[in-house]
Amino acid sequence: MAPVRIPRAAASRAGRGRDRGSTAIEYLGFLPILILIGLAGIQLGLIAYTAQQAGTGARAAARTAAQEDVSGSYERVGRASMTGWVADRARISPPVRGDAITVKVTVAIPDVLLGLLGDRTVEKSATMPRD
Repeated sequence: MAPVRIPRAAASRAGRGRDRGSTAIEYLGFLPILILIGLAGIQLGLIAYTAQQAGTGARAAARTAAQEDVSGSYERVGRASMTGWVADRARISPPVRGDAITVKVTVAIPDVLLGLLGDRTVEKSATMPRD
């Protein structure tokens, strides 16, 4: 008796049943890496945004501190020029006086990488001429 031949289409369909769902398992294995890359992108954006906001706060505070009539409200103006959550994390140092006024703002960076970044801060300063 001659051997039984299985048509190619039927043979390929029979092999597919064993591989069913393997692609989903591969995606599940790669998912943590994708999530980590996404969180790292968000973290870089937060660092840049925090640095930009700290610079804005430092310029506004230095501009106010340089004016004789409103120099006492430099901290309030510096915080008002930043976004609320950044202003809550900010420390505005007293102005360094001389021919020009320098104000330094330090802001703690929020950490979305579950502690991998540590306690990092952004520090910006601005100098304005006295009025």
